Amino acid sequence: MVGNALVLGFMRGLARWPLWGVRALGWVLGHALYALVPARRRVVWVNLGLCFPDWTPAERQQWARRCFVAFAQAWLDRSWLWHAPYEVVRQRLNWTGDLEALTRPGGVVVFAPHFVGLDAGWTAWTMTSSAMLHTIYTPQSNPAMDAWIVQGRQRFGHVNLCRRSDGVQTLIAALRRGERLYLLPDMDSGEDDTVFVPFFGVPAATLTSLSRFAKLGRARVVPITTRMTAKGYEIEVHPAWTDVPSTDALADTALMNQRLAQWICTMPDQYFWVHKRFKTRPVGHANVYAQPEKPIS
Repeated sequence: MVGNALVLGFMRGLARWPLWGVRALGWVLGHALYALVPARRRVVWVNLGLCFPDWTPAERQQWARRCFVAFAQAWLDRSWLWHAPYEVVRQRLNWTGDLEALTRPGGVVVFAPHFVGLDAGWTAWTMTSSAMLHTIYTPQSNPAMDAWIVQGRQRFGHVNLCRRSDGVQTLIAALRRGERLYLLPDMDSGEDDTVFVPFFGVPAATLTSLSRFAKLGRARVVPITTRMTAKGYEIEVHPAWTDVPSTDALADTALMNQRLAQWICTMPDQYFWVHKRFKTRPVGHANVYAQPEKPIS
């Protein structure tokens, strides 16, 4: 309990720091995590090796370090996203792209990939949208941290954090009423409701929820990507997809991964490579995260 209080107190205090100070601290923390958490470092190495096979070991190591730095900086940015004054947060979040795609009448499924700035993108949307916003939330095992995250993500706007156990009917009904869903379907969530489709050419268990929610909710799909910058974050709204949903959820999901890969290539250090993206494997495929056997001396 004392540890939780210290961490949360520190984050509230950090909200008063200038952005360059928060980012400098994140740089230090990222390098420390890279050095001190070898298991997660290996996950990043494996992911980058599979997705960017042309990189040399030195390049992969360089990008892996940058991934840890971006991850740490984004985590510390939650301090000001969730505790700094409204005007400070607003000035650090810059919208670009096809903003009209979000505001036209009708339900919207926002495809929000797991870039490190995902909380910044969500916060920016809750600050500017007059429509009810929904997202799927996985509760944290630590009650104090769970309460902090829930409070932070509900800070602005009309927000519903829907737990997976609540089912999908509520979200489908909301989309049909013209409301909005912020969806992050690009992680490995196991075998339920997933298909194996290529991700950087590697078979990856991928949720079909983007296609299914859009089709059942009679909603359009609007991708949003969030890029960390020196001034805060740039939230880019991409044009609504006209070819998703189709009648083929498998094809839709493969197309989602293909387009996601193109965005990742523009900022490879800002994707969530710390996640075991290839944890679930097709039958007969080996565990890519297993430690190699030590050579017999």
